[in-house]
Amino acid sequence: MSSTAPHRPSPDLPPPNTRAGVVGWLRENLFSSWINGLLTLAVLYVLVKTVLPALEWALFDARFFGDSADACDGEGACWVFVQQRIGFFIYGFYPEVERWRVNICYVMMLLLLVPQFVGGFPGRKWLGIFALTGFPIVAFILIGGGVFGLEPVQTTRWGGLTLTLVLAYGGILASLPIGILLALGRRSTMPIIRGLSVVFIEVWRAVPLITVLFMASVMLPLFLPEGVTFDKLMRAMIGITLFWSAYMAEVIRGGLQAIPKGQYEAADALGLSYARKMGLVILPQALKLVIPGIVNTFIALFKDTTLVLIIGLFDVLGTVQSTIIDPAWRNVATEGYVFVAFCFWVFCFGISRYSQNLERKLDTGHRN
Repeated sequence: MSSTAPHRPSPDLPPPNTRAGVVGWLRENLFSSWINGLLTLAVLYVLVKTVLPALEWALFDARFFGDSADACDGEGACWVFVQQRIGFFIYGFYPEVERWRVNICYVMMLLLLVPQFVGGFPGRKWLGIFALTGFPIVAFILIGGGVFGLEPVQTTRWGGLTLTLVLAYGGILASLPIGILLALGRRSTMPIIRGLSVVFIEVWRAVPLITVLFMASVMLPLFLPEGVTFDKLMRAMIGITLFWSAYMAEVIRGGLQAIPKGQYEAADALGLSYARKMGLVILPQALKLVIPGIVNTFIALFKDTTLVLIIGLFDVLGTVQSTIIDPAWRNVATEGYVFVAFCFWVFCFGISRYSQNLERKLDTGHRN
């Protein structure tokens, strides 16, 4: 009678070095096949040929401080130009002695918006509500003046990054609620409301924003009574808001169409009025579904504020373009445009990151 040796479990052995750690990650993600290996090497070659020279120009060989163009030797970037003109790029023609009012608005905006990126921050909800309601009023009073002993500053003197943020912030706050109303109107069962909403949306989406701004700045005053004037900045703000509210309406309409019919029937079965049904049941779900589309529209609105240059408003891009032709500075166009691109990247990237955080927070699934 033969006896078998008892089974002994084999000891746990670590994975091979080629399957774990950095080497394993490289094999799995970059060199999993000969085609992927060739593509990885090609990308590395392009990066070495482009990124390294760009870093040398922008950082290693650049000049950051100085009093004039003589501080730049021509080998690297001349950030001295940005350093010397930074006040004009941020404030435009705003009086220098009154810039403290704009600085207060910047500080308030940081204190209100930065906590929105920090989970569990105390009072985060109320700070967000104030950023959407009270802050625009406070900022307009501070920047515009004319009340509470503040010296009035005409909007024609607003400019630079300040003007860009004013147009973008105001346009975003106004276009979202108008877009919601238009989306609801387009899906209304009342023919007149539905027809007016469709006409508004299709007309505004059929013309470029440049045309809207040109009409608001040049043609609109021709139809006003003699002696009646309308602020140019306000005309631009209204044009941007109405233009992007039409696009916002279509984004939100897509969310409304994605809501299952059972949600509408359930709200009706509870006896909810139309306003309560939309405000408590339908719109919260629809807006959650289309957060990426809404944020995409916000980012496009933010970037399109540069078009106000054609009507004589100097946003951050306009201030840079009007400065790079200064004979006192030589060949600084690249540095100026890189500065503008960096400004837009910071704000657009911030909007994108906040939307991703909001999506993760609201990711509770969607059930029929």
